[in-house]
Amino acid sequence: MSAAIAAGRILLVGPPNAGKSTLFNRLTGASADTGNYAGTTVHVERSTLRSLDVELPILDLPGTSSLVAHAADEEVTLRALLDGAESEHLALVLLVLDAPRLSRSLYLGVQVAELGLPMVVAVNLMDEAREAGRPPNAEALREFFGTEVVLVSARQGEGLDALRSTIDRALRNPDAFVPNVNVGMPEATACDVDTLRAQMPAWARFPEAPERERAVARWALLSAGGAHEAGRDLPWALIESLHKGAAAQGRDLDAELVGSRYAFIDARLPSLFTSMQVDDRIRRRTDAIDGVLLHPVFGTVAFLVTMSLVFMALFSWSEPFIGLIEGLFGWLGDQTTAAFAGAIGSGAGSTDSLVILRDFITQGLLNGVGSVLVFVPQIAVLFFLLALLEDCGYLARAAALMDRVLRLAGLPGRAFVPLLSGYACAVPAILSTRSIPRFRDRLLTMLVVPLTSCSARLPVYTLVVGALFPATVVGWSLPMRPVALMVMYLFSTLITLLAAVVLGKLVVPGDAIPTVLEMPPYRVPDARNVLRTVVSRVGDFLREAGRTILVATVVLWALLSFPRYTPQQVLPAEVVASAQATGADLAALAAPEALERSYAGRIGQAIEPAIRPLGFDWKIGVGLIGAFAAREVFVATLGVVYGIEDADEVNTGLRDRLRAERRADGTPQWTPRTGMSVMVFFALAMQCMSTLAVLRKETEGWRWPIFVTVYMSGLAWVLSMVTYQGLGLLGVP
Repeated sequence: MSAAIAAGRILLVGPPNAGKSTLFNRLTGASADTGNYAGTTVHVERSTLRSLDVELPILDLPGTSSLVAHAADEEVTLRALLDGAESEHLALVLLVLDAPRLSRSLYLGVQVAELGLPMVVAVNLMDEAREAGRPPNAEALREFFGTEVVLVSARQGEGLDALRSTIDRALRNPDAFVPNVNVGMPEATACDVDTLRAQMPAWARFPEAPERERAVARWALLSAGGAHEAGRDLPWALIESLHKGAAAQGRDLDAELVGSRYAFIDARLPSLFTSMQVDDRIRRRTDAIDGVLLHPVFGTVAFLVTMSLVFMALFSWSEPFIGLIEGLFGWLGDQTTAAFAGAIGSGAGSTDSLVILRDFITQGLLNGVGSVLVFVPQIAVLFFLLALLEDCGYLARAAALMDRVLRLAGLPGRAFVPLLSGYACAVPAILSTRSIPRFRDRLLTMLVVPLTSCSARLPVYTLVVGALFPATVVGWSLPMRPVALMVMYLFSTLITLLAAVVLGKLVVPGDAIPTVLEMPPYRVPDARNVLRTVVSRVGDFLREAGRTILVATVVLWALLSFPRYTPQQVLPAEVVASAQATGADLAALAAPEALERSYAGRIGQAIEPAIRPLGFDWKIGVGLIGAFAAREVFVATLGVVYGIEDADEVNTGLRDRLRAERRADGTPQWTPRTGMSVMVFFALAMQCMSTLAVLRKETEGWRWPIFVTVYMSGLAWVLSMVTYQGLGLLGVP
């Protein structure tokens, strides 16, 4: 193998829903997330593939149906194929085609083959193609592409050894694996292509490969009016001029370019399959299930029932693990306090320094981080159930069902993926809007995605519901807590759609373009893919939350703990004397006063008049300040706030502390009415700096992030106030 090949990289290219990420995981042992829709894998997964005793980098490029720059993921794929600004050489292209839907994925295959790069074709999902009675013919496909073709089923492990062997042979002799696909064009079209080819930028010039230059020129001609992020240095004025010139001659340049490829494909398509008898019961069964799940009424009912079961499982499945985690952090807190007790009691070293260190560990780290980690079981269960629904093919049906609703809200059908992703995290959801062709639709989706109830809100919901809502209500057979949680998600969904309607009319006016969504077949979920998805997404949540919470907790603990006061400085002299006479704990008595005088207490008291109509006190205000770093920090902040007040009750549990909290008049501070107000506020407020940072990057400025912050925070304040005051009028405590 040559040095260039050894240092090269392998690119995995294919259409959406072809099992490309599953094949990537099988070949590399990596854990790339898998999905069923275009735009699910907008980012590029990277791993290594061992071949011929060499570790080669392999990139799983975004799933795309063509190489037309109407979306950023399509441009990313083309620039990666042409090596763009990358320092690594291209060793091999691994083209993954969809066996059951081969005719649809051949257009992309022809485009990639036209680039004249060393290529191996893997036709995936052969098990489904055989069930459908029309499996592709490997020999015919080899003749079609002029390179090696391997039939595989990544989910079942079929053909993987043959694929690895073929990849090894291609790396030894890449010139023998250069495809040979010659798509003819009308003479006038070829002339336009050559005109543009002469004016292409340096990254698109390949003197040794003129057919590759023509392929890139055809791509550029078809990309007029599309996204220009990766190809902004193309001669767009010339491209527009060529289109206008063709139109003046009565020609449709796009139709000529696309039509020539489809004519090439259609002429050879019948010979690419091996016919076989198949039991039609599979198709009838699929059609029968789709008749229910895609029905406007029955499908909606099935969707609501499915989501209800998901949210009920969040409590019933995760509660035992929550108890274990709470017990663990309680034990750690007790052990830490006991370890410091001897040194503090003996006066060794600086007693005040030891107290500060002890409080930092127990009240800062353990109380803060532990208050968030305790909700990881709910997040893991949520991701597990969503991964099951995605892998079995149901979420694609939900996408088709919701497309009708989304278009009524002014959103395109492709917005379903970002909106669904938003229930996990708004950051990847905003990034996934790159698959939406029109900027207006993409911007509108980005403006409303932060309203979906991301996983960072889940700790807040579950804390409030678990602490303030009864398990059941007398005379009502439904469990109260899962129902309350489901209501919050339905509320979030409704507000998101209403916001899309309003913003689509007033801020970014325009009509949504109808979208065709492809239905994947029903499949038995792959346990390995489901597990990898859960581990990956929970790991991402923990890494993101861990970094943010660690910094935020230290800062918040410092704000809560400083300036330092002695009991004598904050308590009346007679109280101090009485406590000393009776042996009462002066530190515990002084804690509330010291907390009010801390930096955090002063900030909370300063904003209390603005949040009092919402039912919030200054302590909740301190939590809101911390939550701007990330929503889940609110729980960690409350853990610090309530843990620091009484050192003897640090480990009794945040839920118990909320129930026990009293106002100055002795009435409970935290009631179901307050809890509903808090949940409504967090469902709507923009309190995530990571989301704002990504939004600024994707919109190339601070205009839209500032707009999102203002409109979401204002909406949160108004509806939270209406909730609290309205429930009060109804007599809710």
